[in-house]
Amino acid sequence: MQRPGKGKTPRRHGPKKASNTEKDPVGVYCRIRPLGGEDEECCVEMISSSTIQLHAPDGLKANRNGEYKETQYSFKKVFGINTTQMELFEDVARPLVEDLIHCKNGLLFTYGVTGSGKTFTMTGSPGEGGLLPRSLDMLFNSIGPFQAKRFVFKPDDKNGMEIQGQVDALLERQKRDSQPLVPKTPSSRQKTDPEFADMISSEEACKSDSVDEDCCYSVFVSYIEVYNNYIYDLLEDAPFDPIRPKWLGGGTPVRNNEFIPPQSKILREDQNHNMYVAGCTEVEVKSTEEAFEVFWKGQKKRRIANTQLNRESSRSHSVFTVKLAQAPLDADGDHILQDKNQVNVSQLCLVDLAGSERTSRTRAEGSRLREAGNINQSLMTLRTCMEVLRENQMCGTNRMVPYRDSKVTHLFKNYFDGEGKVRMIVCVNPKADDYDETMLVMRFAEMTQEVEVARPVDRPICGLAAGRRHRNQAFKDELSRRLEDRGGPSNAVDDPALLNMIIESLPAVPPCELVDPADDQTLQRLIEVLERRHRMRQMMTEQVNKTANTLSSKLQQLDGQLNAKETILHEQRSKMGEKEKVITNQRTEIERLEKKSKTLEYKIDILQKTTEMYEQDKRSLQQELETREQRLHRELSEKRRMEQRMQGMVTDTKHKWEKECERRVNAKQLEMQNKLWVKDEKLKQLKAIVTESSSSSCPTEHSDKPDRPSRERDRILAQKRSASPSPLPTAPPVHPRHRRSQSAGGEKWVDHKPTSNLDLDTVMQPIIPNAIKVSAPNEKALSKCHKYVLRHQELASDGEIETKLIKGNVFKTRGGGQAVQFTDIETLKQQCPSALSRKRRSGSGEGPAQIEDIENRAPVSSTPGYQKRRKP
Repeated sequence: MQRPGKGKTPRRHGPKKASNTEKDPVGVYCRIRPLGGEDEECCVEMISSSTIQLHAPDGLKANRNGEYKETQYSFKKVFGINTTQMELFEDVARPLVEDLIHCKNGLLFTYGVTGSGKTFTMTGSPGEGGLLPRSLDMLFNSIGPFQAKRFVFKPDDKNGMEIQGQVDALLERQKRDSQPLVPKTPSSRQKTDPEFADMISSEEACKSDSVDEDCCYSVFVSYIEVYNNYIYDLLEDAPFDPIRPKWLGGGTPVRNNEFIPPQSKILREDQNHNMYVAGCTEVEVKSTEEAFEVFWKGQKKRRIANTQLNRESSRSHSVFTVKLAQAPLDADGDHILQDKNQVNVSQLCLVDLAGSERTSRTRAEGSRLREAGNINQSLMTLRTCMEVLRENQMCGTNRMVPYRDSKVTHLFKNYFDGEGKVRMIVCVNPKADDYDETMLVMRFAEMTQEVEVARPVDRPICGLAAGRRHRNQAFKDELSRRLEDRGGPSNAVDDPALLNMIIESLPAVPPCELVDPADDQTLQRLIEVLERRHRMRQMMTEQVNKTANTLSSKLQQLDGQLNAKETILHEQRSKMGEKEKVITNQRTEIERLEKKSKTLEYKIDILQKTTEMYEQDKRSLQQELETREQRLHRELSEKRRMEQRMQGMVTDTKHKWEKECERRVNAKQLEMQNKLWVKDEKLKQLKAIVTESSSSSCPTEHSDKPDRPSRERDRILAQKRSASPSPLPTAPPVHPRHRRSQSAGGEKWVDHKPTSNLDLDTVMQPIIPNAIKVSAPNEKALSKCHKYVLRHQELASDGEIETKLIKGNVFKTRGGGQAVQFTDIETLKQQCPSALSRKRRSGSGEGPAQIEDIENRAPVSSTPGYQKRRKP
């Protein structure tokens, strides 16, 4: 048994940056989606087969010139709203499938705003298959008769292929069939999916005419998605384990009501410096139906969500890879050549990029907001890579391209470095609401067309002669024809084994050499032997004829019976034909129902995913609501405790201050009583002195010591003394006169006298002649005067009323009003002569005569007690 050979992904020979390397620009195509409604405003117009024009909608602001700005963009080709899926495939995807068959790599991705028709362009719908199913159909129509058996080609998990012998492949197939629990590759003998059967009609089926018939082919498919900048395998089957948590739809397990994301994959570089997804599932398929069934299996796991702009918005970038392994046949044209250097592996990547979106329009929140951020970030990285490539090629710079900033660009960096053709389809939604996003997409597409990718070289031609498979097949067909023509031993000459058996059963021929001419015995023996042989031959011929006649009669009987049975069989066939018609009608009905069931299942899956996402959002919102309610309860309880504590503190402080106030009031009352008693004693002494002096002048009066007056009388005397003390009888009468205040001048004054002031009718009432008297200041009075005076009355410590004249200058403000700047305070206070005796000590030597002089002195108003200048 020969050793299995290992295949590798082909690479361009020679240095990548050679000056003589031919380069082609990235092919960019544009497809315009039809409007959703007739009343919607359109902002995209198709001018020619390669040019479109964008004009701003009516609701957008005009430019500086006052006219709407219109821009034109050119592409390799523009497909209008009436373009069919077949026309799009013939111009864009068919050349990539041709290159795939000729061992050349290819990359095709759709780009655009969310809801612009990218997924429809790539996948399609029943009756209108997209680029992916049509590419698979063309590939299998071309290589169908030349495919190798299963497990002849086997992935080596390092982005290469191993070739197994016929025995090892057979053992692999038997091993797979003996393990029913292992998920098997879908069989091509199964019934065709009615939904897929309606995608591509027989009239639209196509194939390549340049397939190398001297090679064997095998197709492997894989399906991954890039979600939140993590790579997940959509074809990975998780084994069922009753101990582990159950898995929800979409490949997401749940444990304790918490979602556990599947394990992400990592990117690695093979020995030829090509990027690949390590540990990705690669399924070998033998027909279009198998490949599409695998795709549909992964499509059900892909993450989609309902947003404001798209009911089924893709939340991840999906990459469906078709890998074609091919190896030449040996010189006999019967088996695969076991030479690893002659094995070639090519791949075609069909990428459906998630649409760029603005969160202000989609109103994304939570996980949707995070997904939109990662999608926009990856698309921004793709734009940055294209800009750096364009700058390096046009300006001759050598800037590093940031492929590693995103998983999408890192995975496809080999294509932009010259490992295959790159094609991009820009999908455009012409509605006016998407004008701003469409403008950004057009700019990126126009810039991408200027990026050039090295043209892949053709694979080396095998040194064996061409037509090996055809010659081997012709030999097998001729051998089969001859065996069918024989049918049985009808002629013994044609069958050497039967002829030898017959010859051995006849008598042996004696030696017939004649030495003597007179020898008669030798001839006689020869004649006898030949006669016996002739008789035996006749007997055998008669027996054979007899047997043949018997067999002929039996055959005639069998023919009669067969005719009768054929008559009966014809009748049964007629009945069966009628039943087959009924069965055909029933099958048609069943297929229709199956198609409807498939469509409903797909809708149910989408609704289940949407329901699960809504339930997840509901759970998260409920948890957030519970958290906020708990926080609110805690805050309310804390507030209640704080209120209770503050109420306690307020109550304690209130009681404390009430006690303190009561203590201070009692102390003040006691102090005032003591002072009042002292005043009463002094008045009694003064009264006694006055009485004694009166008694000395008038001896007829009573000279006994008077009794202490009552408190009511003292209070009345104090009130009279505080208002205006009466002159003593012995003193000359004092006429009240008004003194001129120092504030009287030539300026005009505003005399502000509050209504609460008391009229004393004494000299403490200054008169300002040139003044406007007001009870409250107003702007009208201030605007007519230059000076301002405020009369303020307060009770002094000795019980007398003290008047303060607060003076100031009036000036105008910048705002048109008036302001007062206070400059002086003048104090007017009336003092009683008896107040001087209160300061006398009890042990002083002043006599009654001195006291009398003070008592008879006229009241004097104090000059300004103090004048204090204050700044405004």
